[in-house]
Amino acid sequence: MLSYTSEIIINKPVTTCFAEIVNLDSMKHWQEGLISFAHISGTPRKIGSTIQLNYQFGKRKMELTESVTHRKDNHSIHFNFDTKMMHNVQQNFFEIIDDDTTKWISHNQFLPRNFTSRVMLFLMPKAFKKQSKKYLINFKNYVENGTSIIKK
Repeated sequence: MLSYTSEIIINKPVTTCFAEIVNLDSMKHWQEGLISFAHISGTPRKIGSTIQLNYQFGKRKMELTESVTHRKDNHSIHFNFDTKMMHNVQQNFFEIIDDDTTKWISHNQFLPRNFTSRVMLFLMPKAFKKQSKKYLINFKNYVENGTSIIKK
């Protein structure tokens, strides 16, 4: 198992940050590698809903199922992400610093489903942490400045 916390300060109100984290259409602007998503069940980004996320990193394709396990508007949203190899629990908290500043705290826990995944977590924990931090930075840039990762 791999467990860690990432956090970032975003110079926007918590309502803006939360609106963007639950907006499926904005994911493409800050989630590097995301090529598509498809609704599976429930009301998107509400508790119990599921979507399929499709990513491509170089030649490697990855399909995840995202389930929303908790949501408290403008405060927190928690997800489970599942693949054949890994179960990822992500708990996201949004703290108000002041009227125009928010701290996003993201707790991640990766639980391997097979031996290969266990080895990968053991040998490459920094890669998981680096990817999470990159998403936080991309999200901050998108929310604060409208800077998208989409190449024009």
